[in-house]
Amino acid sequence: MGDVVNLNRWRKSKAKEEKARQAETNRVAFGRTKAEKQVTRQQTDQETKELDGKKLED
Repeated sequence: MGDVVNLNRWRKSKAKEEKARQAETNRVAFGRTKAEKQVTRQQTDQETKELDGKKLED
């Protein structure tokens, strides 16, 4: 027979692992400094302006 497992403890540990995984993705997504956000914003603005300048109009 297999080992006896406390399902409550298993469920809580699973939830804890999921929270840790979500926290890691949030640190990557939202853990940028103000300067990094500003650089990214400037790059996207510049790319948008370049694409708008190359747009053909009817």
